[in-house]
Amino acid sequence: MKCPFCGTLDSQVIDSRATEAGDSIRRRRRCAACNKRFTTYETADIRLPQVIKQNGQREDYSSEKVRVGFLRALHKRPVSMELVDAAIDRIKQHLLARGEREIPSLRVGEMVMEELRRLDKVAYVRFASVYRSFQDVDDFRDVIRDL
Repeated sequence: MKCPFCGTLDSQVIDSRATEAGDSIRRRRRCAACNKRFTTYETADIRLPQVIKQNGQREDYSSEKVRVGFLRALHKRPVSMELVDAAIDRIKQHLLARGEREIPSLRVGEMVMEELRRLDKVAYVRFASVYRSFQDVDDFRDVIRDL
């Protein structure tokens, strides 16, 4: 590990321990050249799958895009941001657990709909109406009947 003070590549690990969250390791190091101490963190480098859009384009999964979809559907609805964040985390964990390199955008949209269905029925219908391109009142009736 390169010393941030003198640039030497030789350092010694003095202490290692897991962070409170348990998702990374904190290491205290000492530079062999200048003897100064510094801290590094080691985390797993896990890649989320690429999303295959309906037009065939591929793009990296974006939690921010998913968040925007949730917030639009939940506009003026009594759902806390903590619940929204937990739902987004569940989607992300599900994607990681699948271990796939690519996933169709339709599947991501279905996951969002499943989470919205649990959080708020009105938001679920809002999202479904846009996501499934409802054409008339009968489409709304069908979704509401399924609830």
